[in-house]
Amino acid sequence: MNLRINRWQPIAALMLVLMMVLAACSGGMDDSASEFREAAATLEDGGVAEIEAAPGDVEAPTDVAELSDTLGSGGVDGALLQTTSLGRDIIFTADMTVAVTDVAVAGAEATQIVQDLGGFLFGQQTTGSPEPLSILTFKVLPGDFQQALALLGSVGEVRTQNVSADDVTERVVDLESRISTAEASVERLKGFLEEASDIATIAELENQLLQRETDLETMRGQLRTLQDRVDLATIYLTLTEALSAPDLSLSVGGFPGHDDGVSCPAAGGISVEEGEPATVCFEVTNIGDTPLAGFTLRDAVLDVELSDLIVVWGDAAGILEPGQSLTLAHEMVVERNQRTQTRVGAEPVDQDGNRVEGREVAATVSMPISAEDPGGLPGFSDGLEASVEALLTIGGLLILLAGAILPFVWVLPIIWLFFRWSQRREAERKASGQTEETPPWVDDEEAPAGEDGDDGDESAD
Repeated sequence: MNLRINRWQPIAALMLVLMMVLAACSGGMDDSASEFREAAATLEDGGVAEIEAAPGDVEAPTDVAELSDTLGSGGVDGALLQTTSLGRDIIFTADMTVAVTDVAVAGAEATQIVQDLGGFLFGQQTTGSPEPLSILTFKVLPGDFQQALALLGSVGEVRTQNVSADDVTERVVDLESRISTAEASVERLKGFLEEASDIATIAELENQLLQRETDLETMRGQLRTLQDRVDLATIYLTLTEALSAPDLSLSVGGFPGHDDGVSCPAAGGISVEEGEPATVCFEVTNIGDTPLAGFTLRDAVLDVELSDLIVVWGDAAGILEPGQSLTLAHEMVVERNQRTQTRVGAEPVDQDGNRVEGREVAATVSMPISAEDPGGLPGFSDGLEASVEALLTIGGLLILLAGAILPFVWVLPIIWLFFRWSQRREAERKASGQTEETPPWVDDEEAPAGEDGDDGDESAD
């Protein structure tokens, strides 16, 4: 009996140790899961979770509010701060556009910011007036990537910002494996080449060795390129002039009836019966980056200007900030089919309301207006319109006829001269006592007595 108890004592002790180990591991996992849930809850509440970095990792910045305040006033949020040492090969890239008052000064300031972080200017492309633009390429350490973005955004007003992280761990591992295989293959070919004695075999081995060494160097170059991009994050910074892209859009629509433009803006054309009321809506939107003022609007078809329109929304005589709209309306009675031709223009101004010289924006839009025939008996206006159309048609035919006769005008003077010549000849003949000859078909017996000399002689006999 005692032997049996002694036999099971080591097994019981081993099971007890295993249970203690499992309990410790389970507690650690529970603690990690609890910390993860707390971090997730913090993120859901709109905050930023502070995740403790593993030993040897780069310490991530924790003062998020301070870095976020350094962003420009363009309404672009900063990327979520996170540790960059995750035990994987990640390429960090950012592309951001910042509007500044002076491109040259801002470029120098951005370069100094990156240099203070230990980075450097990798490339630059700059153009001058009339639209100053500078594209700068910076290289920084991955640990300084987030801070560099925040500080560069403080140079001006952030317009766009795109941040990406490309995990290339698998590509790096694959290249390293292929390089190891290629190196072993090269070494084997070198050994075969040393032992070869036949000239043909030597030539074949040398060709294969050259090809594999070339492939090996290509893969080594690809690996170095990937490692360089992993070791240094890339930031493409585009600096533009703050008041460099003024623009506006014009939308024209309409609807039947009059309501002082309350239903504006509207989309599409108008289709109503002749003589019925309709309203044309004009919506002007500032889609550029510069305030606009000094608006002008003219429609030659409707014969209206800005002063003739109803201001539904906005101030036609004030300043239209970027993103704002101005809504106008024109009430009319549709008499015929027509297509509007509306042109709107504006002058860019700075923040103080001063006109930006050398800048002007305009847009032209057309819209169809259809007048439907109400049917029934024609009225006085219909008859008058038909008469006018008939007169216009007759006038067109007369003009066409005149155009056809015009090439033959030279014949008329000739005819007139021939007629005058004939009249003059007839007058001269009458003046000289000449008469027309007796027609040949008249018989001698019908001639009056005494006119023929022979008949007179016979009667005398």
